[in-house]
Formats: sequence, C-alpha cells, structure tokens
Amino acid sequence: MRHTALNVVPALLAVALATPSFAAESETCKTVKMSEPGWADIQATNAMAGVILDALGYTQKVDALSVPITFRGLQMGQTDVFLGNWMPAQKPMVEGLIKDGSIEVAQTNLAQAKFTLAVPAYVAAAGVKSFADLQKNADKFDSKIYGIEAGAPANRNIQNMLIKHDFGLKDWKLVESSEAGMLSQVSRKIADKGWIVFLAWEPHMMNTKFKISYLADGDAYFGPNYGSASVHTVTRKGYAKQCPNLGKLFTQMKFNVDMENDIITDVLDKKVDAKVAAKAALKANPQLVTSWLAGVQTAAGADGLTAVKQALAK
Repeated sequence: MRHTALNVVPALLAVALATPSFAAESETCKTVKMSEPGWADIQATNAMAGVILDALGYTQKVDALSVPITFRGLQMGQTDVFLGNWMPAQKPMVEGLIKDGSIEVAQTNLAQAKFTLAVPAYVAAAGVKSFADLQKNADKFDSKIYGIEAGAPANRNIQNMLIKHDFGLKDWKLVESSEAGMLSQVSRKIADKGWIVFLAWEPHMMNTKFKISYLADGDAYFGPNYGSASVHTVTRKGYAKQCPNLGKLFTQMKFNVDMENDIITDVLDKKVDAKVAAKAALKANPQLVTSWLAGVQTAAGADGLTAVKQALAK
C-alpha cells in the first residue's frame, strides 16, 4: 500500500503539468464595462460581445455615453472597453490619449468601414458628387448639413470645415441630432425627393434602406477614398494586463461589414432584439467565433469555445 501511495504522487504531478494553468482574474474583471454612443453599428458589435461574454460567465454592462465622455471614462478607468473608435474621424480626440498611454488600442476590429458626407442618389445624379458641389446648390440644401449627436468628432470636423469656409461653404449650418433623428430627416426628405446632405457610414442599414451616394474630396476631414475608415477597439490603461483572458478575447474579436449590416437591419427594420439578432449572426458565422475564442477560457477557467458553442446551440 505504501508503494502504491507513493506512486500516486508523480502520477498526479504529471496530470497537473499536462493541464493548462488558469490564473484567476481579479473580481473587477467579472463585469465588463462598455460604452455605446447611440450608434446602430456599435449597438450591433456590443450585442455580439455581450452574447460571447454571457456565455463565458462574465457580466456585460453597457452605458449610453457620448464619444467624448466615453474617452474620458476610459481615461479615468470608469469604462473598460469601447468598440467604436472610428479613425481618422476621432483622431483629434484620441491621439493624445493614445500617445500618453491613457488608453490602449487593442486592435482594428473593422477594416472596411466608410464615414463621410452623403446625399440621396437622385441628388448625386443631378450633379452633386463632391464636397465642392455643395455650395453651388446651397439653396436646394437650405445651407444645412445634418450630423449626429452634439460633441461627436465627425460633427467637429464638419464645424471646422464650415468655420474655415472650405469648399466655399459660407453661411452653412450644422444640424446636430441623434443618429435616429438624423435618419428620420433623411427618410422624410427622400420620400419627398427633397435635397439633403448628411453624415453617412458603413456598416449601417442606411446603405440598403436608401439609395445614397458618398461625396468625393472630403479627404482632409474624413480621409481618402470616400471616407475610407477603420474601427478600433480601445481599452482603459492596463486592462489587458489586469484581465488577460478578456484582453485576449478583445484582441481577437474582429467584425465584418456584412455581418454588422445584417444585425443592424434586423434591429432597426425588423425590430428584433439586438442580442437575439447578434446570436443569430454568430450562429451563422462559426469560423469567426472560433477565431475569436482561440485560447480564451470562461471566467471559471473552462474552455471558452465549448461554452460559447453550447450557449449558441440553445
């Protein structure tokens, strides 16, 4: 019996060494504090993240915050993760915080985005194809550009453009509103074949619901190639070090335009709950989910991919 007991020790040791170790994260990691500025695309990506986090045993807490307050929250450690750092539109607001280490860029989560001014397709067909064509038609546009919520970096870019009278835009006004409010105005104008110029981006349902045309030559304010943009995941300082399992997840969580457009359409047009739409999209993209969860565990230390697959199957 003595020899048997002694032989058990190395056997147990061998099993322990063969089992991947799991360093328990701090209790502060169990709740993931995220931000949503009222944009449909970030609602979609937050919903996808929420489905994954729930399955892994974490609690997602999403606060409705404007972009400036979001970056302040990250800087102060009150917000953990933001999936909506649109670049280059937010560059003036975020570059100093990144440079001094106040916030950290986890990765580019969407590389094929677009964000600039747009007009209805029939307005483009009438000759408005670039920023330089706006002033020539000022009366038809009532000298107004429709933006999103007050304080948004894109609005600031437009305001700077108007202050400088770039493209000859004199006596124009920026109309600030929520995303929903702006799109309601777009919908009314299009129904009446009216003229309107507004902030537009992809991914978003507006690209399939309306026939719109992005304006050229706004490179100085929205980047080249009709506002070609990328969306980054940013975190508070030290988040990945403090919460390495979550840090790994958010470093690997990448989206695509088609997937986001599908969720946004389900939520805005079909009135589907965001997490229900997100779950359906994730079930339809198993390879993407697998790539997100490589090496990721549950909050309790079990295999993360297995837990997520089980949750999606329910």
